[in-house]
Amino acid sequence: MANTIHVDVVSAEEAIFSGEAEFVVLPGEAGELGIYPRHTPLITRIKPGTVRITPAGGGEEQLVFVAGGILEVQPKVITVLADTAIRGKDLDEAKATEALKQAEEARRTAKGAEALATAEASLAVAAAQIAAIRQLRRKKPIG
Repeated sequence: MANTIHVDVVSAEEAIFSGEAEFVVLPGEAGELGIYPRHTPLITRIKPGTVRITPAGGGEEQLVFVAGGILEVQPKVITVLADTAIRGKDLDEAKATEALKQAEEARRTAKGAEALATAEASLAVAAAQIAAIRQLRRKKPIG
């Protein structure tokens, strides 16, 4: 498969995805990035959101939630080093909703700039996780 790129998505806990892909989309700090094989080399930070992987030879798009991290792109390899990564099918909406409520409460009661920044980071991660769950739900066939 000449027109593919190898993709590795890893977190500190485990390897989440490793395989060949035709296209990858992920949340860069400056906006959404779309990466095809033979992309120009790049290293950038990624923000909380969904990595969407179109596997080589077709098949179902793979979704992985990341809570931020680093992206390295080489012409034949994409490496996502995520702070936290969760397979789309393993996301738990109840836990994400509870985390969002806790982050909102922490932001309301934050005392000092550091506590406020920590609360806002937690809020961003929880909101991105809920958005990923909703995106995954839209992809599932109804019936």
